Amino acid sequence: MDFDFSEEQKQLGEEARKFLADKSPPAAVRAVLEGRASFDLALWKQLGEMGFLGAAIPEAHGGSGMGYLELCIIAEEMGRSLAPVPICSSIYMAAEILKDVGSEAQRAQWLPVLASGEKIGTVAVFESLGRDPLSTRSVRFSDGTLTGTKLPVMDGGVADLALVLASSAGSEPSLYLVDLSGPGVAREDLKTIDPSRPHARLTFDGVAAERIGGAGEGVSILTRAFDRAAILLSFEQVGGADRALTMARDYALERMAFGRQIGSFQAIKHMLADMYVSATLARSNAYYGAWALSENAPELSVAAASARVSATQAFQHCAKNNIQIHGGMGFTWEFDCHLYYRRSNLLALAIGPLSWWEEQLIGRMQDKNDLAAAA
Repeated sequence: MDFDFSEEQKQLGEEARKFLADKSPPAAVRAVLEGRASFDLALWKQLGEMGFLGAAIPEAHGGSGMGYLELCIIAEEMGRSLAPVPICSSIYMAAEILKDVGSEAQRAQWLPVLASGEKIGTVAVFESLGRDPLSTRSVRFSDGTLTGTKLPVMDGGVADLALVLASSAGSEPSLYLVDLSGPGVAREDLKTIDPSRPHARLTFDGVAAERIGGAGEGVSILTRAFDRAAILLSFEQVGGADRALTMARDYALERMAFGRQIGSFQAIKHMLADMYVSATLARSNAYYGAWALSENAPELSVAAASARVSATQAFQHCAKNNIQIHGGMGFTWEFDCHLYYRRSNLLALAIGPLSWWEEQLIGRMQDKNDLAAAA
């Protein structure tokens, strides 16, 4: 597979980088981190106005209709700038599921307001921090209402819409659409390592809900959605890893010790080389995922798991070593190193833990090999 982004797509990335460097500087991230806001509302609205949020949403439903490759490009710059906005929950997950299986009425009601940033969506799947994100299903649907608790829910404290995985009598779990402004919804903010991407506990007490997608198809719908989100998140992680590597390199060239740049010391050289290798491997896998996503290729499930595993490892590795190379200064609040370390660890759990994705990758590759052997 020989793949690269077009010149127009690369230019879009350059424009997104300039825009986010201006509108989402470290000071804006810190403002959210320090509790002065739940997220950067002004930036969120501007992203909608620029057409970035609706990049992969059809024009017929209020989006800019560019495509998945453009959304991947935008996601990388979101990761590079640590944009404190609910893009994963609202765009990578909720909007994608609405596009995939929503009724025409559901799409018409929700996709335009998600694309514009007027409303925020999320997906309420987890009920614990267990190994399998799709295994716990105690939330129940009965007589048109939902009862139970979901946690942690990405951006659950600020979302207007939730797509909730729930069980019902006589069938496998389904997905249900809930307007979170209605009665019976209780929210509790949760403390996480990165408050700039907040999480919450959502409790439903007889909340009105309508099914989205087929009955009993909740897990299969979410599996497809997780694969798409894994690829988009991998670009965020690649952007973050690349920025952490650049920060470490620049500091190693500027910092002097014993009359020499610390970048001339072998230990620092090896750390930077290892960071570069992991970031480059992650980018390669992310590009493979972007190609598979844009083509809806049969390799999509394997590509998604590969991108998720390598990008998660790379971002955590680069963010951690960026702190180490900065030495004692790297551990201080004033330096930006911890911002990337926080985000790397939060994204590692955003759509299921790394161990679960590693198991998915192994299983999917075995299935692929079995099919090839049988052909």
